[in-house]
Amino acid sequence: MLKFVKNHMESIEGIASYPMISLMIFFVFFVLLFWWVFTATKEHIKEMGELPLDNDQHNKL
Repeated sequence: MLKFVKNHMESIEGIASYPMISLMIFFVFFVLLFWWVFTATKEHIKEMGELPLDNDQHNKL
């Protein structure tokens, strides 16, 4: 089964660029996530952490 898939994929022109594109998307996503984590304010992180425990929000709905 793997030989069939490998042979089929090798017959497609430009297929080698797709792994590179997916690696770049993966890398950019985690760099942006890393940047957001270190630039987020502590107040915002604390507010988001306490959000599931906030009973007032449920009463307003």
